[in-house]
Amino acid sequence: MNPLTETIENLGLTSVWTYLAIFLATSLVMIWRLDALLKHGLEGTALGTLVMPYCSGLGNLVFVGIIAERHGSSAEVLTNCLVNNVTNLTLVLGLPALIWVLDLRAKANGKKSGAKSTNGTSGAKRGVGSGGDATEHQLNQLSLLLTLAAVVFFSGVTWALGADGKLDANDGLVLVALFLFWQCFQVFDVLKHNVRKKLSFGALFYLDAFIVLLAAYGQYASIDWLVDWLAKQQGGFVNAEHLGWLSGWLMVLPNALLAFYYAARRRADIAYASQIGDGHVCIPLCVGLSAFIAPITVPKFFETGLAILCGAAIVHAFCVLVARGLPKWMGWPLLAAYAWFVGAGLL
Repeated sequence: MNPLTETIENLGLTSVWTYLAIFLATSLVMIWRLDALLKHGLEGTALGTLVMPYCSGLGNLVFVGIIAERHGSSAEVLTNCLVNNVTNLTLVLGLPALIWVLDLRAKANGKKSGAKSTNGTSGAKRGVGSGGDATEHQLNQLSLLLTLAAVVFFSGVTWALGADGKLDANDGLVLVALFLFWQCFQVFDVLKHNVRKKLSFGALFYLDAFIVLLAAYGQYASIDWLVDWLAKQQGGFVNAEHLGWLSGWLMVLPNALLAFYYAARRRADIAYASQIGDGHVCIPLCVGLSAFIAPITVPKFFETGLAILCGAAIVHAFCVLVARGLPKWMGWPLLAAYAWFVGAGLL
């Protein structure tokens, strides 16, 4: 028993609601400090594609470790990751689009770049060149397109490796290697950006990283207890038989908080990038690690889930390229695709 769980038990607060509250609270702490990283050397798209995925996807990584420690079915990890990724790219992005519209041209204050100030002076005349804003938006757009292309590529490779009905240790090694190569590319991209902008990581950056690590421990303790609790449940839908689905939905909650928070702040670039980047932690990293530890027998909805995932990524790429964001009406087809996925997996 870890110290946090022991303390909660001694206080007489052991309950599923207590651990759900801890999971959500630690997720909110991560969002709070991640938002500060925008001021400490990371621009929006880099924050969404490099840092946030490890935090919002941390629960999925912890789940891999817990399943391996308990010698559970590795197929639950694959189900968890498919539920997480498909939910992110359909439901979690579709709902904010219906409420706010994910406009990549909008600034944090809700205005579009190039808009005139209240005194009628354009951004270019105020010292902030409209050309500079346009260049920044184009770079964010290209970064998102590249990240979406990676989703399609990683999903396609996973699909091909699992075509024989299983993912073994060699398949897992390939997936993990792909992820590491992608992260190396992302790290050097951020470093190039900081050199170009003459930015550096200050002391507060590392303090925030430490706080995020403390929150990560809280997530580990809560997920460990919740998995153990689910394994003891019998009857109904909430039981060990649906561990992959229930854990996948639970771990989507931090992603949903990120998406809704930044969509409401008119930071569609971060809302978009955080959901797409989180998918890379699940597929290929979590799936690859789990397959390397123990062979995975793919579930029946494996191909359907990856097809919806690839299709959603292509749709998002088209919207980013043509509409400069996700139009409001596009939220409905994404919700319909998610309903199809849930039906295929559970019915």
